[in-house]
Amino acid sequence: MKLAINMEKSAQMLLVSATKNAIQNVVPLNLAIDNPRILGQSLDIQYGVLIGMTGDMKGKLVLSGDSDVFGNIGEVMFGMKIGDEMLSSFSGELGNMIAGGLSSQIYENGLKTDITSPTVLSGNTTLSGFQRALHIPATFERAGEMGIYLLLDAFKGMR
Repeated sequence: MKLAINMEKSAQMLLVSATKNAIQNVVPLNLAIDNPRILGQSLDIQYGVLIGMTGDMKGKLVLSGDSDVFGNIGEVMFGMKIGDEMLSSFSGELGNMIAGGLSSQIYENGLKTDITSPTVLSGNTTLSGFQRALHIPATFERAGEMGIYLLLDAFKGMR
């Protein structure tokens, strides 16, 4: 039992570390990450992007924040303001790049995953039905706060 709990904590630490590294490799802003928290049974968001993950880790990566946060990140990355017509496309691509980086990071630790196409979420959205969820609060300097969520359905070594 103790070994299973330690393996589970180790897997969660790997996911949090890999997520942070993936974000830092994509977004050229200083990033402050708070301690991860276990999330309840559902997640309510107003704006964000969802990327599914399959393979040794089954679940979803969700980036959630005010649409201005996504726009501010895009402006820093591309040197120009991201208009409303491009915000959805940029948000999906940002999620895709981060999820791809996360997938590569955990592959280096022997876990094989694939990612799905991004789904941009806008409006009152509630996500539920996941087995376990980690919330990683993040703050981007000059851009704002973003909630990073790992909604886990199955993870190699997870009970």
